[in-house]
Amino acid sequence: MKFDELNESNYLLFAIKFYDNPQSVTREDFEDDLKRIKYIKRLLKRYKNTGELKIHLILNHLTVLFNVFDEAAVPLLFYNLERELWPYIKSFLMYLNRLPDYPHTEINDIDEDIDCLISLNSV
Repeated sequence: MKFDELNESNYLLFAIKFYDNPQSVTREDFEDDLKRIKYIKRLLKRYKNTGELKIHLILNHLTVLFNVFDEAAVPLLFYNLERELWPYIKSFLMYLNRLPDYPHTEINDIDEDIDCLISLNSV
């Protein structure tokens, strides 16, 4: 199956195709790993609304996501996060050197959050 664009009808198939966790034996394990995106979303919304940035927690969730979904973690994140959160996740991806080199995509047009980058670089 070719995934030109991630959408509601192919999202789960996309996630399953790229999921690689040898320790996962049940569907719940897969769903728990996928829920990390929701946790990241919640933490980024908290940062947007209150200014409280839980860097280590977000980095931990991102590390697990990249371990089990590899490069597919980036499209999964951008698909699930609202546009208003994209500058924050882009900052984290830049910090982790995991920002894909996609020519001519919306990701390139997103400005990273300077305050978030400053906080990340001070860790």
